[in-house]
Amino acid sequence: MAQTSMTSDRRLPAYQRLRDALARRIAEGEWGPDAALPSENRLAAEHALSVGTVRKAIELLVDEGLLERRQGSGTYLRKPAFDATLFRFFQIREHGAATSIPTSRLISRARVKAPAHVAETLGTDDVIQIHRLRCLSEQPLLSEEIYIRADRFEGFEAIPETEIGPLLYPVYFERFGVFVARAEDEVHFGTADAQTAARLGMAEGGNVALIERTAFDMAGEAIEWRRAAGRADNFRYRSRIG
Repeated sequence: MAQTSMTSDRRLPAYQRLRDALARRIAEGEWGPDAALPSENRLAAEHALSVGTVRKAIELLVDEGLLERRQGSGTYLRKPAFDATLFRFFQIREHGAATSIPTSRLISRARVKAPAHVAETLGTDDVIQIHRLRCLSEQPLLSEEIYIRADRFEGFEAIPETEIGPLLYPVYFERFGVFVARAEDEVHFGTADAQTAARLGMAEGGNVALIERTAFDMAGEAIEWRRAAGRADNFRYRSRIG
């Protein structure tokens, strides 16, 4: 590849400008999650910088959680298991078995006008609404209401269900080139409305734990908002200190 210019603020240190250039290339889909980035020597040659400067830029992206180093293999786009982290708040082990990712059943998908709080978060009211149910051994665990930006996921509602697995973020990347770089979760408690109660097999008005998540792409733009509801009596939180 020919030498790539770094177009960010020239007043920034070279390693910071290289960090920004690499982040742009990742955002444009130049490297997928399973493709190693070029070696530090190659990047140094491409950008006419020292290997030390390249190493410092990559370390910034590693510290930010965008990249990961794999011993003896190279540097890769990090693939955080964001979907799986939703379940850290719930009891999903069975009879001493290891934790597994619950199955997913899509209930509905439609292009809609976003509720006000979702439109404010995503910066648009043109969204695709997704309802799905997560189950463990056929027992309902989480009822999810998800909104994604229609301009970033055009046609998502028409993808055959057989081509959408239990994890949405890989679909976002593989189909639309949108990589979820980070997510913010807020947990609180509430009561189940009629729809949620029916899906979870509980009484309307029963207590539920609610996880509200906003997911962001590599440029820091919010691209998904979701609310996951699970029975409060399944809720668990464990923290290790020291």
